[in-house]
Amino acid sequence: MQGGDGGKGCESFYRDKYMRYPRPDGGDGGKGGDVVVRADRSMQTLLDYKFKQHYKAEKGGHASSKGKTGRSGKDSVLRIPVGTIIRDADTKLVIKDLTADGQSVIVARGGAGGIGNERKKMPVPPKKGGQRTVAFELKLIADIGIIGFPNAGKSTLISNISKVKSRIAKYPFTTRQPILGFVEGDDFSCIVADLPGIIEGAHLGKGLGDRFLRHAERTKALIHLIDMAGTEGRDPVEDYLKINHELEAYGDALVSKHRLVVANKMDLPEAQGHLDRFKKKTGQAIIALSALNKAGLDALLKEIKGILCSGNSPEK
Repeated sequence: MQGGDGGKGCESFYRDKYMRYPRPDGGDGGKGGDVVVRADRSMQTLLDYKFKQHYKAEKGGHASSKGKTGRSGKDSVLRIPVGTIIRDADTKLVIKDLTADGQSVIVARGGAGGIGNERKKMPVPPKKGGQRTVAFELKLIADIGIIGFPNAGKSTLISNISKVKSRIAKYPFTTRQPILGFVEGDDFSCIVADLPGIIEGAHLGKGLGDRFLRHAERTKALIHLIDMAGTEGRDPVEDYLKINHELEAYGDALVSKHRLVVANKMDLPEAQGHLDRFKKKTGQAIIALSALNKAGLDALLKEIKGILCSGNSPEK
């Protein structure tokens, strides 16, 4: 990113037949434009900035005689999705966390215009525009995030409780980017995020790693979805404990969130036996449902409404 250079100040003199000495009348140059990053809720991805990565604001206009000032350069305004963190690419320090529509920050300031000889005995040259390399990191903002191991049924669940159709298939990591769905009940509405599946070591970046976990940070509550039928030879109790470990290892931002533990795939014959064992082992309250058959979804939506309408997100 580069701010616009300032415009040149003017060195000129005015003299008429009645003046013994000429009078300096050079104007000041215009200020260069700034590079501004603004959050826009109509933006959904950062894909545009993958293909175009260099931005420069307009230069300030040059001054002229008779004290005329050069015009200021136009700002270069970059629109990004709400929930984007802007970092200095060199120092890795956060410049701004844009969490609301319309928030903005200047990432590269335009140079000051040169000063003409009307104000100074000798003109002052203009300043160059500032330069900075920045990195954008998108953290989606949703009310509820659905977490769970690959193939736990997250895509099926969000497809059946919202207006979005998430991609569904019988192999891991079908969802490679978070998908937002709008859930509308009789007297409440919310945004639910279908988050990519995780594996052991996700907090260290394995699998889809912390790309999943950073999105979960921005949610108000989490649905911890478990494949209770134990398909693919998985153990529901171990899956539950492993994901808890990943959340704890990532930090307090996720551990303190309220979590709804949900047993999915209850339409399969093995699920009930696993559910009984799960309750004995963990003592955890759990909502049983079948996302595929749309059974038990009303109970889940009732719990979601209770969390969001309470005015806070209680700790787990």
